[in-house]
Amino acid sequence: MDAALLHTVADGVATVVISHPAKRNAMTAAMWRALPGLLSELADDVSVRVVVLTGAGPTFCAGADITSLTGDEDPQALSVAAEDALAAFPKPTIAAIRGYCVGGGSQLAAACDLRFAEAGAEFGVTPAKLGIVYPASSTRRLAALVGPATAKYLLFSAELIDAEHALRAGFLNELLPVGELDKRVAEFARALTSRSRLTQAAAKEFADGRTDRDAYWAAQAAGSGDTAEGVAAFLERRAPVFTWTPPTH
Repeated sequence: MDAALLHTVADGVATVVISHPAKRNAMTAAMWRALPGLLSELADDVSVRVVVLTGAGPTFCAGADITSLTGDEDPQALSVAAEDALAAFPKPTIAAIRGYCVGGGSQLAAACDLRFAEAGAEFGVTPAKLGIVYPASSTRRLAALVGPATAKYLLFSAELIDAEHALRAGFLNELLPVGELDKRVAEFARALTSRSRLTQAAAKEFADGRTDRDAYWAAQAAGSGDTAEGVAAFLERRAPVFTWTPPTH
């Protein structure tokens, strides 16, 4: 099978699959280039509430396929552009991880909002094996996620850590037994699609450190009706029907 980013949309959840089985789902240059455009399409699709990023088969992503680069391409520029597009995606994102999540794969996972993994997964950030300076934005994102000490541990050593270590370090949100990852991710994604888009969109910006939109989100909340609906649904013991959607530009 050719290397590709595959995607499906069902019941509000877009599933993006990193598919390059011949090389443990290593990202080719074409795949790095394609990801920002795909994410832009999914951001504009009002039916999409959540994105799940995963790998085909037993591996999430083993890094970058260096052999796919042409002589004038900067592999870091490609990976950082894709990573930044994923981090900036305005809706909740979940990485569903099996097997190797290494190098560029760990960059993509760290750029997601949440990371769920199956027992047996392994994680690593490996530029020290190649004498590469890891991108500044990627380093800062990793340090914000797991703390400076663990980020240095991973970057200095280039050693792989197991899923239990990744959970303790804060890289993972949940660790599932073998065979239960897909069910749990689907269950959690369904829960997210039932929640307030307003709450999620504002919380994502605030948690990611944006500080210039407090008044904007206060105005959106005041005019949305979501709060009144949430309270009414709670009092009436029914599921809320939230109606806020992002303003179109």
